[in-house]
Amino acid sequence: MLPKLVITDIDGVWTDGGMYYTAEGDVMKRFSVKDGWGVIFLHKLDIPVAIMTGENSQIVQKRADKLKISHCYIGVKDKVAQAEEVCRELGITLDEVAFIGDDLNDLPLLRKVGFSASPCNTPDYVKQEVKYVTVAHGGHGAFREFVEKILQDNGALQSVIASCLEC
Repeated sequence: MLPKLVITDIDGVWTDGGMYYTAEGDVMKRFSVKDGWGVIFLHKLDIPVAIMTGENSQIVQKRADKLKISHCYIGVKDKVAQAEEVCRELGITLDEVAFIGDDLNDLPLLRKVGFSASPCNTPDYVKQEVKYVTVAHGGHGAFREFVEKILQDNGALQSVIASCLEC
């Protein structure tokens, strides 16, 4: 069954986990455009996407705005509580949620959702607790691979790809 909500962490999933600083002290993040297609695929199926990150970064909000992700939560200390709140708003349960995260602070939510995943460059103690480990590293298409896995397992990937080709 397709999830009714897909939640994603950012640093280490959509990025390589690095923080890039300019000489002036500005922080930059590198995002893979491949992951944007994962969001587009989910939008095609009317499956909402939620970003939940512990970082308090307007860079993440700008990426969410570009991809038309309306559920973007930055500076999140308790991802389970935030996910439960979003689920209440949507009238769903955590069993109907898919979540991809990559580190210790993601484990409580990874343990509670219906489908969990992490990028392959995640610590082993996280990988051993998820249902799927991507081949792609964080920041190199791991989110898109996660979405494609969900859609493939539910027989929806080819139709979504076909609908994107028609645009």
